Amino acid sequence: MSTLSELLAEHTQLAGDAVDHLQRVVAEWQLLADMSFADFLLWVPLNGEEEHVGPSEFLCVAQARPTTAPTAHPEDVVAARVRSADNPQLRRAVVEGRICREENPRWHLEVPVRRETIPVRHAGSVVAVLSRDTNLAMPRVPSPLEIAYLGSASDLCQMVADGTFPPRAAVAGADTSPRAGDGLIRLDAHGLVAYASPNALSAYHRMGHASDLVGLSLTQATRELVHDPFDAAEVAARIGAALDGRHSLRMEVYARGAVMLVRALPLRPRGDAAGALVLVRDVTDLRRRDMALLSKDATIREIHHRVKNNLQTVAALLRLQARRTAIPEARRALVESVRRVNSIALVHESLSVSVAERVDLDELVDKVLPAIGDGATAEFRAKVRRDGSFGTLPAALATPLVLVLTELVHNALAHAFEPGRAGEVVVSAHRSAGGLDVVVADDGRGIPPGFDPDSSKGLGLQIVRTLLDSELDSALQVRPRAGGGTEAVIRLSLRGR
Repeated sequence: MSTLSELLAEHTQLAGDAVDHLQRVVAEWQLLADMSFADFLLWVPLNGEEEHVGPSEFLCVAQARPTTAPTAHPEDVVAARVRSADNPQLRRAVVEGRICREENPRWHLEVPVRRETIPVRHAGSVVAVLSRDTNLAMPRVPSPLEIAYLGSASDLCQMVADGTFPPRAAVAGADTSPRAGDGLIRLDAHGLVAYASPNALSAYHRMGHASDLVGLSLTQATRELVHDPFDAAEVAARIGAALDGRHSLRMEVYARGAVMLVRALPLRPRGDAAGALVLVRDVTDLRRRDMALLSKDATIREIHHRVKNNLQTVAALLRLQARRTAIPEARRALVESVRRVNSIALVHESLSVSVAERVDLDELVDKVLPAIGDGATAEFRAKVRRDGSFGTLPAALATPLVLVLTELVHNALAHAFEPGRAGEVVVSAHRSAGGLDVVVADDGRGIPPGFDPDSSKGLGLQIVRTLLDSELDSALQVRPRAGGGTEAVIRLSLRGR
């Protein structure tokens, strides 16, 4: 399914600011759909406009369904074309520049639907049309909540037709703003509460307000609940700004251990002051979980940091012991142990600065490989480099994979080249949707006659086989490299990881 931007770019000649306005409408219209108990479709006129008659065809570029009522369009309508002759209400909205209502419902998929068309005005011109399609199959008994919803939705729809909603400024966080079902308060032109939904009352009760809100000044009632003077002044200013016709973004309000998201919207249909709409959402439990997660993340990062420090201490002790050992074989074994411990320490160092338990393996491998190559330059002149991208992997895969790469690269440097001969070891990675292919290739002397990696007694290859079998669910394949040298191939499955 094409996106709104793609459909507009392909089928219309709308300017960039008009496209931005339609994007803002779509960002805000879930509130309209919920309060209208209706589906909203965004239609744009196509080329072929007739003089004084209006466009002959419309294209649906976006669709929203209500969460408060049955949908009138169970099927997707986006990308559908309709002729103006079959839907005259769309053309009337463009030509007359006003909201047009059908007197009689139409039947759609055996469901009676009443359509209302709302011109979307921007910079004085109608650039699109919203259709508000209400499913009439389920009769509704008017209640105070429904009356408040429909009245507020009508005011906002008229503001869309006026070109004053959504505001020109970017509506940051509109997708995370409180919804109508979270808590809705309707203010009259004097700032007094005309209606408060049950959820809005519950939110204010949690903040410490004991009585009903209807008839009270919401600004004063909120000021008395919020302890922080700055927050109290800020929320009061935003409610006052909405009553004055100015838009504002959502904000968090803290009161008596409760946390509320509050957003105030001005209601000015046809430019007349009709009060404001205040949306409230209780996010106390969400913020407590956020704090618990932040504390947990900090603890995990601290553990990784301490493990890294301890491993570096172990590596330093092994390095010190290697310097004091006179037996060459023992010294070599201790130096290899230092290399392995440092590789694990680098993984924990990456995890200690990461919020998620995932590792950027490209960055980590680029730290490990030069250390291996530098350690071999005293005897060999081979270089080590990475080709391709490993991407981001879970820590459970990163640690054994880095150890496997360390062993394979070190094995290539130790056995593939004659002393003093220049060469190259390349670690290649190719990542697909479900797997990761890793190849450690060298341009050295090639595989010795009779060599079998599965029966090799070398400690490095034993470590590789053990990690591949127990941690990575993979196997090692060693084969001749085209053009000379050797390739060690590993294929990892990433499905479900």
